[in-house]
Amino acid sequence: MKPQLEQTEFWVGTFHGSHDGTKAKVTATRDDTRPEPYAWTCTCGTSRSFPTEDAVIPTAWRHTHPGRLDWLRQWAAHLLRTRHPR
Repeated sequence: MKPQLEQTEFWVGTFHGSHDGTKAKVTATRDDTRPEPYAWTCTCGTSRSFPTEDAVIPTAWRHTHPGRLDWLRQWAAHLLRTRHPR
């Protein structure tokens, strides 16, 4: 089932996977009314936009299917977020 899109948005793709230990779904769209027409949005709240279609599919896929380097980045970001100031 495709997500509800704005009237000016066109569906490009949907990617199912997981990150940070939870399931994630990314929806890629195109909207010519935006400065950067290509974008993806994840159910975790993260989104990115691009001027061309070239990076949309690979980054959306990588967001839901992180590799070892991505896991290391997420782990480091988690440590920085949970670190308590003295």
